[in-house]
Amino acid sequence: MKVKSTDFRVEEGQKIHLDKWPTSVEPVYESKKQYQKILSDHVAQLSSLQQLLYASNRYAVLLIFQAMDAAGKDGAIRHVMSGVNPQGCQVFSYRHPSAAELQHDFLWRTTRDLPERGRIGIFNRSYYEEVLIVRVHPEILHSEGIGGGSLDEKTVWESRFRSIVDLEQHLHRNGTRIVKFYLHLSKDEQRKRFLQRIDEPHKNWKFSLADVEERKVWKLYMSAYEDCLTATSTREAPWYVVPADDKENARLIVSQIILDTLNGLEMTYPEVGAQRQQELQSIRERLIGGDLD
Repeated sequence: MKVKSTDFRVEEGQKIHLDKWPTSVEPVYESKKQYQKILSDHVAQLSSLQQLLYASNRYAVLLIFQAMDAAGKDGAIRHVMSGVNPQGCQVFSYRHPSAAELQHDFLWRTTRDLPERGRIGIFNRSYYEEVLIVRVHPEILHSEGIGGGSLDEKTVWESRFRSIVDLEQHLHRNGTRIVKFYLHLSKDEQRKRFLQRIDEPHKNWKFSLADVEERKVWKLYMSAYEDCLTATSTREAPWYVVPADDKENARLIVSQIILDTLNGLEMTYPEVGAQRQQELQSIRERLIGGDLD
């Protein structure tokens, strides 16, 4: 099976019902050995394209990962981006906002971390938390100290969706290409992974009782994700719903989508003029001749 990015893409205006989207698909690989080979090839290509992205200095790339707990966000980021030069890539994770961050609008803290041209930025969770966990737990919204009627729950989510889309369109117009991944995990697979975290001592640190408590509001999360994906997937900043019950398969799908995105950019290495070529040849001859020793 070859990954076709458009199979996982949410088209602009498409109404999403997540129970119609699979959490598992036919694997791209036939064995662990083949998985490692495909992943290594993808990583090598990503490394090369990241260098070209940096050299061309025309675009920034922002990758956003959202998912339920234990869906494999950290592993996907770690494995897929393992070959990218750390100087050209930064990962940011967002938890509950600090007291200082709560004094600003909901997009402020992530806007500070947007990638500059030539670099890849990765948000492990993002400003989308403000229309996901905050929607499931509206008490968080009330703690944000917003006034002026902004807490009207009949309009607040549509208002935030508009703010997000406006921001992403602004970023696109100014050279940032945004790719958003929702790792689609089944509730049953999440249960299995939670049990692994308990049964395997080296994974105990990953487990939190709070994660289990969130399973009680699974349906509310799915509803929030459906509205979010429907409202904010655009041609300029699309969402991809990636089946995540098979971690390895999910990584190959994610890496192929990133490759397709980078290959779709108009990037070239800077051209070297005739005068510069002469300078380089002169330096080369002096190095060979030992003049610069």
